[in-house]
Amino acid sequence: MAAIIGIKMRDVKIAFRNLTRQKKRTILLAAAIAFGIYIITMINGFTGSFIENVSENFSNLLAGHIFIEGVEKSESGRTLSLVRNDDILMDAIEDNEVPWKYITKRSDMNATLIFEGETAQQTVTGADWDQEEYFKERIILTQGTFEDLQAERQGIIISEKVAEKINVEIGDRLLVKCRTYTGQQNVGEFVMTGMLVDSSLFGGSTAYANISYVNELLNLKPGEYMSMGIYLEDPDMIDETAENLYEDLKTRVSMFERNTGDDDENPIIAMLEQEDEEEWEGLRFRFMTLNDIMKEVQQIVDVLNTAALIILLVLFGIIMVGVTNTFRMVLMERTKEIGTMRAVGMQRGIVRKLFLYEAFFIAVIGVAVGLILAGITMLILMQINWGLDTPAFMLMKNGYMTFKMPVWQIFLNFGIVSILTLFAAFFPSNKAAKLQPADALRSTK
Repeated sequence: MAAIIGIKMRDVKIAFRNLTRQKKRTILLAAAIAFGIYIITMINGFTGSFIENVSENFSNLLAGHIFIEGVEKSESGRTLSLVRNDDILMDAIEDNEVPWKYITKRSDMNATLIFEGETAQQTVTGADWDQEEYFKERIILTQGTFEDLQAERQGIIISEKVAEKINVEIGDRLLVKCRTYTGQQNVGEFVMTGMLVDSSLFGGSTAYANISYVNELLNLKPGEYMSMGIYLEDPDMIDETAENLYEDLKTRVSMFERNTGDDDENPIIAMLEQEDEEEWEGLRFRFMTLNDIMKEVQQIVDVLNTAALIILLVLFGIIMVGVTNTFRMVLMERTKEIGTMRAVGMQRGIVRKLFLYEAFFIAVIGVAVGLILAGITMLILMQINWGLDTPAFMLMKNGYMTFKMPVWQIFLNFGIVSILTLFAAFFPSNKAAKLQPADALRSTK
């Protein structure tokens, strides 16, 4: 056993010595591999946290992880969105011991804001701000406070862009044109109590008001609203909790079927189409989860990961051509040396191993350097506060970039690089192993 270990250690030492003999060549090959690993690690790290950050930000902005919406069909056949009585819903949540952190109730309306002849189209979200303390922490106000909004029943918070467009300031009163939940025209008046930071993803299209006044404009009665959001203590429990709650609700109220299959069709779109495709009367409930909403985002992540793998293979395909050519040059330079070693008894298999050891060590060095550089870059980027007003806000966590790369992904990338490097070096190493000692010693190269 000692002899076997000794031979292996000797081979390793020889391989390391050979690498140090041509330092420039070794550094260039390792640097090429390090660059490839650096790029792929940055992409994988970004996509690893992409879905997590987007899910968290959406759950906060949409006020929940599980959503229940009431859809009522009127006598005229018109579909109306509202929840008239949520006692049954609350009983089901309690009976199923849903681990909720917050339960939110919201009403939304599409409205036209008017001030001194200028107009702006807005989605106005009405909420009970006493129950949405966590949400207020996610919105950055440049002027005013949520306390001002709560103190003024007709208060509204709009984005900087919209405020600039209609030239409205804090304290100004502006008209609002909207439709009631049954479709009649209605007019009201808001008082601007705050201005929020613009974000291309939500700031310019959503305004926030008190649910009591929004419901009044929608002609909803006290206690009625449009959608319920259940914010869970642990987002990882969304699917399990949703499945149990949905199955229980089906026994209590009329529910639209959930589209939770693996079809290419978006489950939210499929669920919305049910209103027109199915025959039904009275009140039915639509049930969806954050994971349903995030299905297309997950598809984007899958595409990015696939693209990263393709980039890795193409990049290392190019690098491997360089590895093969380099080891062919090494073979030419060491022909006499190989002949000498073979003449004193070194077996063909050991000659082959020496070349493969060198290739493997170059891969290890390149991967290690690439991972270190990627790690340093990630740490630097994670320290920068990009702010909540950046267009990329939804991709970040509280304004900071985050990176998440599972250990298996690192080992997978290392495995791919090692296999490709060994494959590239195999043919030159095999040719070196087949050299006849006498022919190698007579070589003039």
